[in-house]
Amino acid sequence: MKYNPPYFDFEICGVKRKLPFVKIKDDMALASFCIVSDTELVQAVAPELAKRLPEFDVLLTAEAKGIILTYEISRILGHKDFVVARKSNKPYMQNVLESKVFSITTQKEQHLYMDGCDVEKIRGKRVAIIDDVIATGESLAALEKLADLAGATVVARAAVLAELESVYRDDIIYLKEHFVFTPNEDGTFTPIEAKPQKK
Repeated sequence: MKYNPPYFDFEICGVKRKLPFVKIKDDMALASFCIVSDTELVQAVAPELAKRLPEFDVLLTAEAKGIILTYEISRILGHKDFVVARKSNKPYMQNVLESKVFSITTQKEQHLYMDGCDVEKIRGKRVAIIDDVIATGESLAALEKLADLAGATVVARAAVLAELESVYRDDIIYLKEHFVFTPNEDGTFTPIEAKPQKK
């Protein structure tokens, strides 16, 4: 099945959006899903994710798209705060932990940093990682590495959407599969079929 631009019709938890097709490399395009400023969408999906989470002590997310979603889940579940891994090492951060990640959306290596005060918040605690989309799993792995370095135990990995082979993972919680596309010469977009990862 082929999709014609300029938009991909998307719906989740009763909220409809027209997502623009964005070509990120010659053979790959995304229907760009940006939750960071979408209050209505966040308020629709956060309760669904919140009720699927197991018992945990602290929520952990990465800057920046996961922040608004993690805030809302934290508020719903009555938590006083959550932890954010930053994409830059700020001067005020002390005793920083670092992890590397290759992002499919930015197509380059990035770094995640956790401030020492946040390390102490999760040390010895059960952590639930929250993200907007899990695709290759690289960002998730970087967050897990930070949690491990901090002495925390990851008990949940949750996102609004899963893409590519992540839809077959049995260790993540997600609400809906989202397509990644092959851009065609005629200007249309064909979904890339997700295949189970070989074990």
